[in-house]
Amino acid sequence: MDLSFSHTNEEVDKLIDRLTTAAGGITHPHLIRELIISSLKIGQETEYIPDLKLINRTLREMRYTARVFGPYRNRKKVTIFGSARTTPDEPIYQTCVNFSRLLAQHNWMIITGGGPGIMLAGNEGAGSDNSFAVNIKLPFEQSANLIMQNTPRLVTYKYFFNRKVAFVKETDAVAVFPGGFGTLDEAMEVFTLVQTGKTSPKPLVLVDDEEGFWEQFFDFIKEQLLTKGLISGEDFSIFTITKDEREAAAVIENFYKNYHSIRFYDELAIVRLNRELTPEEIHILEQEFPELILPGGRIVCCEALDCEDDEPELVLLPRISFPFNHFHYGFLIAFINRINMF
Repeated sequence: MDLSFSHTNEEVDKLIDRLTTAAGGITHPHLIRELIISSLKIGQETEYIPDLKLINRTLREMRYTARVFGPYRNRKKVTIFGSARTTPDEPIYQTCVNFSRLLAQHNWMIITGGGPGIMLAGNEGAGSDNSFAVNIKLPFEQSANLIMQNTPRLVTYKYFFNRKVAFVKETDAVAVFPGGFGTLDEAMEVFTLVQTGKTSPKPLVLVDDEEGFWEQFFDFIKEQLLTKGLISGEDFSIFTITKDEREAAAVIENFYKNYHSIRFYDELAIVRLNRELTPEEIHILEQEFPELILPGGRIVCCEALDCEDDEPELVLLPRISFPFNHFHYGFLIAFINRINMF
């Protein structure tokens, strides 16, 4: 049978309905139905067993991720990246401990890879009750640290790509400490996702050591990427470099001072706020960020739109909306920072 995602599968549709009814407790059955259809189509189309194993393991890992993080949706979280080889006697280790402790004291939760080094420092500063560990199975180097071994907020992944999804999808901010290939890979992925709008705007802080690890990285970006036109000047709005853990924590907290969240619907950007903007403040935004607004568009105050029906808990938040030029996500970060300055 040639299965379809529309309700034209006759007996199969009836069996799916019976299955979901028998299972009980199914939320959003229309989406669960599509998942079942997808699984059946995979079975029809894929003979190669390693592909089936990969798809199966991916779904299982993502299901468990949603289960672990689900109860904490209403608490803000910061993902910490950094070297697994940083030792507790290094100053940058204590910087990370202090940084994560500061944020935990303001009700933030910490997400790390759950291993040693900077990951251990992040969990140590926040404590296990305020921490998540998204661990990876490796033949060497990484196992869950002692702080996170017995917590229900530990997820262990086989695949790096699933782990990366959890790092970014579940967080409201990212802090990157000095590290090796893995740290640079994780940082560059977040840079790319923010730059291209494939993740929601969020603060990205590069926490430097005394030797200027990130300052030297910044010099490379200016000299090799910017001057050759491989990035644009607005991309420098994506990140902040600091050696001070208090400044790093302040950058993250201040990002949500008035800005709450954003929703895109076709060409429309809907910015949810904690406080309504005045006409004068909106005029300033239009004057300072014309690149963000499509020709002929304006920034307007609005109520929740129909496309936001799936987030009823946000319906009472004040909003602004405008037709967004989707080429300027770096300026969008600057736009949010400007909103927070009013």
